[in-house]
Amino acid sequence: MKDFVKEQRGKDLLDISPEEINAYILKLIRTKGISPSQQNQRINAIKFYYEKVLGQEKRFYNIERPKKSRTLPKVLTETEVLSILKSLENIKHKAIIGTIYSSGLRRNELINLRKQDIVFENKILNIRGSKGKKDRISVLSDSLAVVLKKYLEIHKPNYWLFEGPNRKKYSATSISKILHRAAQKAGIEMRVTPHMLRHSFATHLLEQGIDIRYIQIILGHESTKTTEIYTHVSKKSLSNISSPLDVILKKGG
Repeated sequence: MKDFVKEQRGKDLLDISPEEINAYILKLIRTKGISPSQQNQRINAIKFYYEKVLGQEKRFYNIERPKKSRTLPKVLTETEVLSILKSLENIKHKAIIGTIYSSGLRRNELINLRKQDIVFENKILNIRGSKGKKDRISVLSDSLAVVLKKYLEIHKPNYWLFEGPNRKKYSATSISKILHRAAQKAGIEMRVTPHMLRHSFATHLLEQGIDIRYIQIILGHESTKTTEIYTHVSKKSLSNISSPLDVILKKGG
């Protein structure tokens, strides 16, 4: 708001029209390249001043608001995922990266997993207090189950499935570093992030022909509109879903 007032050079703010405000925002876009988020923040600050501070009618609702750009998620190929997993020699690191990909987890969801959230008998993984403070379940890969059992036997975590120093939650930064090193070792030049594994999980399920509605449930999306960014799919039962990790391991021998 301070920037806006300064730009008006002493002009009475009551005399400024919505068109002039639009021109101000457009100027910032052209000269400073402000992001859609910045544009909205500035518009909201101006609206707050006129409508809340001065108590005027909501006459500024027609101010042009930028549409948020929606870029397609970056995904890895099945071969790239397999190369990353094969490059991980540390059993704990392999279990961490394997769990994120094979169950389509967000990084924070992995950090918050407890030992009891892994149900080997039912081949499911319980995700508690996820985005929106909601619980959900995801598939537990047969291949990953073997790795997890070996990991649990060796490391014997106390409460959290993956523990850091002093048996506290594992570090989010450490996960990114593990994946970055593994991707480099696998010869992947682009920057690989934990969330790319989640995108890859969803994309590979779609390529298997899994119904988008089931993928929506597994990912924890509120609506299929969010999931539709990946593609359209045919219909299959949730009971028939296999983790893409098992599929690519069979292909890779």
